[in-house]
Amino acid sequence: MKMVLAIIRPEKLEDVKKALESKGFVAMTVNEVKGRGEQKGITLQFRGRTMEVDLLQKIELFLVVKDEHVDTVVQTIINSARTGKFGDGKIFIIPVEKSIRIRTGEVEY
Repeated sequence: MKMVLAIIRPEKLEDVKKALESKGFVAMTVNEVKGRGEQKGITLQFRGRTMEVDLLQKIELFLVVKDEHVDTVVQTIINSARTGKFGDGKIFIIPVEKSIRIRTGEVEY
């Protein structure tokens, strides 16, 4: 099993959720996070003043899937989250040793 951890734009969350659900991947964990990448933040104009925003709002999305589904999940996230601009996000693939369902005690390797 693998954990797919994706950092995406907040406005793309609904698109990503719908795309994943259409492929049969409905279980996920979502966190609101702040971060920055290569763009190192942005400059905004607010009431005539220039403001540097160092950390931008992002969404952190976790899915644990079987090894054979990783490529499908990753491609689905890329296709539904991409805008083509800086700040679209990043995807990390992390090995998962096992998972245990709390309600039933079921173990999956």
